[in-house]
Amino acid sequence: MIEPLRDTHTGVEAPDIKQEFDGWRQDSGHLEAADWKKAKSAIDSRYVRGGLRSFCNGHVQFGMLNHSVGYLRVTAFYGYVDKYTYGDALRALQAALDAIFQDAGSLTGLVVDVRLNNGGDDPLGIEIASRLTDHKYLAYSKVTRNNLTGPLHFTDPQQCWVVPVKRPGFRGNLVLLTGPDTVSAGETFTMALMEREPHVTRIGLNTQGVFSDVLIRHLPNGWRFDLPNEVYLTSGGKAFDATGVPPDIRLNFFSGEDLRDNRDVALEEALKILGAASPRDHE
Repeated sequence: MIEPLRDTHTGVEAPDIKQEFDGWRQDSGHLEAADWKKAKSAIDSRYVRGGLRSFCNGHVQFGMLNHSVGYLRVTAFYGYVDKYTYGDALRALQAALDAIFQDAGSLTGLVVDVRLNNGGDDPLGIEIASRLTDHKYLAYSKVTRNNLTGPLHFTDPQQCWVVPVKRPGFRGNLVLLTGPDTVSAGETFTMALMEREPHVTRIGLNTQGVFSDVLIRHLPNGWRFDLPNEVYLTSGGKAFDATGVPPDIRLNFFSGEDLRDNRDVALEEALKILGAASPRDHE
């Protein structure tokens, strides 16, 4: 029942027989864990100068691609603190962003990489977006289905805004790297940058295509099932469920050949857009 939906926010868990199954949209751009390890090693060794600083239990990392272009990698919007409360996670992220952007005045460009992002709490993505703008704009609206029979019917839209803050941030030219392993809160974060000015250029592949908070319900036999019941909308009323958020520039990254050559074509394209040379230009 779950597999044909191809939706990561659907699943069944059967505790009594110790089995569970979650949906997933297959994509040729998906990488397994071993390949992501190789990919991150290639970025860290070939493109980042002077190493990455790690924050939020390793889920947020920052380094420099050259003397003036920064690289921000976010692999999740959860797990930022050992004993979880949202307030503690938010404070950990705020402290990390304060440190990351304390010298942002020297940056001419920034690459944000969420190609491997397992999702988490949407508001943490909004917190990052608030450091990347100097004006208020709509991140997205949410509507929730509120009927059981008949034609689909939804609640009035709940708007979510990106509001600039006075804490350290970066308001210049920005490129976002995305792909099919950009999931859930990684995707709502992607949506939260769509109305940002200057325009954020998205490079890579479509995101996974799951946005709704997960609605959890229990069956009489003790089994649990998960499903989405919300739709996230752009300011123009567009949703990206199932298909994912598309890139502005479509590039297949980390092919088998590229992994052997320690090459990241999407990151190289980002550097070109930001007017910076890539390591290959010096080879």
